[in-house]
Formats: sequence, structure tokens, C-alpha cells
Amino acid sequence: MHPLARVSTLLLSLTVLTVLVAVLLTPLPALAKRSAKKTFGPVAAEILMDAGSGKVIQGRNADTLTYPASLTKMMTLMLTFEALERGSLRLDQSLVVSQHAASMPPSRLWLAPGSTITVEQAILALVTRSANDVAVVLGEALGGSETAFAAKMTARAHALGMRRTVFRNASGLPDRLQRTTARDMAILSRALIRGHARHYAYFQRRSFDWQGDTVYGHNRLMARYPGMDGIKTGYIAASGFNLAASAVRDGRRLIAVVMGGHSANSRDDRVADLLDAGFKRPTSPARPAPVQPDLLITKNSASIAQRSTAVSVGAPAVKPSAAKSTGGPSTGGPWSIQVGAFASHAAAQSSARATAKRLGALAAGTSPAVVRSGGLYKARLTGFAATKADAACTALKTAGKGCFALQDR
Repeated sequence: MHPLARVSTLLLSLTVLTVLVAVLLTPLPALAKRSAKKTFGPVAAEILMDAGSGKVIQGRNADTLTYPASLTKMMTLMLTFEALERGSLRLDQSLVVSQHAASMPPSRLWLAPGSTITVEQAILALVTRSANDVAVVLGEALGGSETAFAAKMTARAHALGMRRTVFRNASGLPDRLQRTTARDMAILSRALIRGHARHYAYFQRRSFDWQGDTVYGHNRLMARYPGMDGIKTGYIAASGFNLAASAVRDGRRLIAVVMGGHSANSRDDRVADLLDAGFKRPTSPARPAPVQPDLLITKNSASIAQRSTAVSVGAPAVKPSAAKSTGGPSTGGPWSIQVGAFASHAAAQSSARATAKRLGALAAGTSPAVVRSGGLYKARLTGFAATKADAACTALKTAGKGCFALQDR
């Protein structure tokens, strides 16, 4: 080959090599930057809360946005419990499975379109199997459509003070617009415990029978942590492993929420560590924060959605004073207790009667009553002496129910 030809070939080869190197190296930072924008990794967040006072004991990234995953089903269950309280659902009521519900990916109960499942079976399927198809069945029964139900979920969350939470579906399946925080999930946990004590017991279930088979739950920490009685696990790739948990020790209840765990075991271990640390701390002598009502409804409430989902009402009240009471030592007094406000007279009446039954001897000599005010029906028990009204409300609040006393005029 002619010397000039060899030089030319060499120069050409060097030019090609230079261009190739430039093509391979130059886009890497830009590509990395674009990938970083598109990738939303799990957020490691946690919070430890005293369930009685609502005081946050410790937290890390508690207000950082992340995905709720199946912790979403806690809100689906809350709205289900409220529907049961209102009487718009019954535990033995059969719900029809839609094509949309049956199409949900696992975890699921493998429901067939057109088949049915009772409300109680649905509750158990959510707290154990975390079944996505069942979550949609409940959502469609309560909202008409899953989309409409998600809007109700979000409105309810905001009413509870979960200000950074947005729900887009009933199950927690991936949706880039569905967001929450560890703090918001702790608020929801506390509302379930304190506002729905009767139904909260479902979260203790580790299995249930379905069509001849036993369906086991995902919450394995309950089996090894003394005093733990719920609440809910969750996982999608974008959120990591999540767990909202609650445990009682020596009469004190704590709530721990861990989100973004690398594995179920590491998440469970962290929850156990948080609870252990919390129980070792002495209770604060400071006055506890006021209990946040399940939903405060006043005559200025403008939200129809809030009114339709109310199951209990909290309001500032003067503590009954025995000195002001003209009633006898146990019955026939001039005090009443209010235990809820409802969209229908029947629901309020049912609540008043159920409360009287729950109180037993504390309600002896009292009468259930329903008072209409501001478009709502307020459930009350009347005829308390001051000391009995105070004792009755204390008992109900200890059981996680809303209550306040008022003097009849």
C-alpha cells in the first residue's frame, strides 16, 4: 500500500475511534439525569405515635411523600366500617363482583365476574390476604365506581387531617398520582383504633376460611410481637415494604408506621424496634393533646361528603360537675351524652341503642334519643346524673368511641 494511503487509512481509523468514544461517553451524564427523573425509589420513612394522646414520639421523613401501597386498604376498610355504622351495609350482605373487580392483579381472591362475596368475607379478605379484587368490590359497592370511591377516600382522609394523602384506587395498586406520608398513615391508624373499636378487632385475624380453603395473612409480626393486634402490611416496588402496626403494653397503646423497607423482615424488625423504644419511655406528665374527633361536624360544615360519612362527632364540652347536677346518685339526672351524628334518623337511633347496650349498668335509667340539627341526626342517651355522664363518656372513649356530655335545658 502506498505510504500516503496508509496514513490516510490510519487517520480515518483514528477519526472513527474518536467519534465512537464521544458517542459512548458524552450521553452518559444526560442519560443518568433523565433516568433519575423517571425513577421514584422507595422512601425510608417512619413514625412512632402514642395512640391515646396523638403525640409523636419520634419520626424520620414522616412528611415525605411516598406510595401507600396496600395501606390504602385501611381507608377502604374505614369507609366500610362507617357504612356498617350507618346501616347502609350489613355484614351478611352479598356484593356482586364486577368484571373490573375480577380483573385486578394479585394479591387477589380470584373472584369470578358475577360471583358474590359477603361484606364480612370481604373485610376478612382485605385484612388477611390484602385482596385487590375484593377491595374494588367494596369500593364499587360504596362509591358506585372505583374512581368515585377514591374521591370519597381522599375527602375522608383530608377530613381526618391527612393533608398530604391522595387516593386513586381502592387497593393501593400502582398509580403515580396516589400519595401519602408515614404521618398520615399514623393518623389513619389512630382513627381506626379510636373511632372503630368494635370493628378494629378484625385486624387481629391471621386467617379466614374461603370456599373450603384457609386463607392466611401477610402480617407475620403479629405472631411474634406481644401485644400487637394489627394493622396492615403493604408492598409495591415503588414504595418498598410498608407496615402500619399497633400494640398495647401495660394499658398503653402505640402506633408505629414504617415505609420503604428493603424486605418484609427488615421492615418488621424496625417496627418492633420502634415499639420497644416507645414502651421503654415513661409517659409524659404533660397534658395530652386533645383527641381529634373522627369527624367534627358543625352547622358551618359545607361538605355533603363529610356529612354523609360521619359516624361520630367530637366537640368541646364542659366536664359535668356533680355540684350542678340535680339528678340522683345514679339515674334520672339532667345530663345527656352525645355519641354521634348521622345522615339518617335510623342510623342515629341504632347508634344510641347500641351505645346503651354497650354501657350496660352505666346506662341504667337512661333513654336513647335522636335530635335533629343542621340536617343531621344526633344520637344521644338522656337522663344521666353528672357523675354517671362523665363515667359513661370515659368508658366510651377508652373503647375508642366518640362521646361528649351536655346538660339538658
